[in-house]
Amino acid sequence: MSTALAIASVTHVLKDLLNNGLIDQNVSGVTGGNVIVSALPPDRIDVTPAGQSQLNLFMYRVTPNAGWKNIGFPSRNTRGERISNPPLALNLHFLLTAYGSSELHSEILLGYGMQLLHEKPVLEREAIRLSLSPATADSGGGLPDDLRALASSNLANQPELIKIVQEQINTEEISKLWSAFQAKYRPTAAYMASVVLIESDKPAKSALPVGVRGIHAFPYNQVVVDKILSRKNPGDPILENQKIIPGYQVFVKGRGLYASNMEVLIDDHSITTLDSAKSDEIVFTLPADIPAGIKGLQVVHQVMMGSPPEPRPAAESNAIPFLLCPEITSVSRSNVQGSGDEPRSADVEVQVTPGIEKGQKVVLLLNEYNPGLPADQLHAYSFVLSEVPESSPPGPVYSVTFSVSGIAAATYIVRIRVDGAESPLGARDGSGYYFEPNITIS
Repeated sequence: MSTALAIASVTHVLKDLLNNGLIDQNVSGVTGGNVIVSALPPDRIDVTPAGQSQLNLFMYRVTPNAGWKNIGFPSRNTRGERISNPPLALNLHFLLTAYGSSELHSEILLGYGMQLLHEKPVLEREAIRLSLSPATADSGGGLPDDLRALASSNLANQPELIKIVQEQINTEEISKLWSAFQAKYRPTAAYMASVVLIESDKPAKSALPVGVRGIHAFPYNQVVVDKILSRKNPGDPILENQKIIPGYQVFVKGRGLYASNMEVLIDDHSITTLDSAKSDEIVFTLPADIPAGIKGLQVVHQVMMGSPPEPRPAAESNAIPFLLCPEITSVSRSNVQGSGDEPRSADVEVQVTPGIEKGQKVVLLLNEYNPGLPADQLHAYSFVLSEVPESSPPGPVYSVTFSVSGIAAATYIVRIRVDGAESPLGARDGSGYYFEPNITIS
């Protein structure tokens, strides 16, 4: 592959090709004066009457090569480590423009230039090496001092030869180009050089080759999860929209769910102990070690593969999101400050399951319990836990304390929200209002 110097190297080789061709064809003798070949932007060409006849090659555009664009991808593994150096595959677009110091010189130069590119549709490796060789005392010629770095471009060694094809540009496109150049128009032909392959030499991690290939065939089974339901105790009704809490029985409804070797994935937690499993329903008891929050459930069928055989995923269902809610096991308050009509402050300790892990967002919700008042007159507050406390040994914590302040003296219904999942409320009073769990701050 080539280095980043390949773009300039292609331009230099083409310029060299045109210059040598004009010398071999004795174009100076045809025009009766000196002729030069340049690779300058059109606005830097001398178009005054004193200027020489000149053939100019200007690279005005670079586009990705569609055929090589996706070679070598992906270039990084799941950890972000470089595993390959995919080539940067480019097409270079040139304008070949003729400038004549006398009448018809521009047409003569353009004709010879186009003939040379037509007869050399491929840049041969030896021609590239010769053009990009450093100047020596014996041979003369070669790269000038300020372009010696082009000799290290490796352009001649890239796997695909560079091809030169003429492009068609309509009147509107050529008009826009010359307007952008802010130069006076001269006879022009368009060409494309393809493909230039630029590759990095940064180190990459390469995996070892496959030692033994194993092919396993098994019937395809579409696994579909439609919905997730739950109940607290066996014999309880299975209700829609009922909260899901650790220890509850979970009912996964769908199609093609059963397999002899299967697991239920809840995020990165694997559940293989099932209460029952059928094609349209899987039942299991939710473990207590899965943290609360928004979760994704997926059913995975496995087959034994490899040597020695071990279970590998063979069919996977769609992932269904659900809320795994925390449950308050007890709540208490201490260090109550304030009296009379003054706002109160206190420490509210909440015992919760499942345990809360570092990094989870935890919010305490307090709603005043007073059936005698209209709902719009009841006080309501929320307090965010500043930081989940450390545990020893490191792990989830089952008790968190909130410092609340500026609240009215009253009895409050308590909820806790962990990563968007709220704890359920308990019993209702005779009027149908929730009143558990609660604390009184007076």
